[in-house]
Amino acid sequence: MSWVLSLMQPPPLRLDLRSLLPAKLAGLSPAAVETLPLWQGRQALPLAEFFTVARGDGPDDSLVFEGDCSRCDRIGWQLQAGRIEVHGDAGDLVGTGMGGGEIVIDGSAGLLAGCEMQGGRLTVLGDVGDFAAAPLPGSMEGVKGGVLLVHGRAGARLADRMRRGLVLVHGGAGDFTASRLVAGTVAVGGALGAHPGFHMRRGTLLCLGAAPAASPGFIETRHDAGVIWQLLARSLAPYGGAFAGLPSRRARRLAGDLAMGGRGELLLPA
Repeated sequence: MSWVLSLMQPPPLRLDLRSLLPAKLAGLSPAAVETLPLWQGRQALPLAEFFTVARGDGPDDSLVFEGDCSRCDRIGWQLQAGRIEVHGDAGDLVGTGMGGGEIVIDGSAGLLAGCEMQGGRLTVLGDVGDFAAAPLPGSMEGVKGGVLLVHGRAGARLADRMRRGLVLVHGGAGDFTASRLVAGTVAVGGALGAHPGFHMRRGTLLCLGAAPAASPGFIETRHDAGVIWQLLARSLAPYGGAFAGLPSRRARRLAGDLAMGGRGELLLPA
């Protein structure tokens, strides 16, 4: 049976939920879960101060948060297995460092969603804030694997310093999308903000919305990329939405950023 934690009311200060993972709750009694310490600022308080605890009908390796958790940070911190669901909004740093398992947010997420992911799948049915799929502040490496799927739109600096994996956004994205991209695929169904692909080294940035303003760092190529385009288009089509019809379209390919060697690519389907 799954654990269901229902937030009684939004906390006055931001709440750190990094310790609440399916594997850590396995085998505990409801009374033991209620006494688990949660950090709020510099103070550790029992979980029962904020959540009611119940058992659900889901599998044993699943954890469900109910309520407006927009002030609850670090949900699914370094998750390695199991499933976490949030029936509402989530706070900052959701899915940070996760290496496996699945997180589903039935709402929006705050800053740094999915940063430094190494595996697993993070799905956000609403929007994500700035620096999604980016490095933690002070770190040099961003996402190294896994899938971040956003059904709404993303803020600025999406996939900054990403090294591998897939980031797919059905809506638009803010400024500096895929900035300093090292490798991996970033696909955006809506319009991009200013300076997409800034200082990207390699990797792929796909934009289905309004074409971004021309950048001197990118130049259109005349290479025949039809086969590679079809492989990419067919892999993204199952995600639906604007991506469903990709295999029937052609794409312009721009190489860049020329300041970093020009080995990355910006794809603009026609």
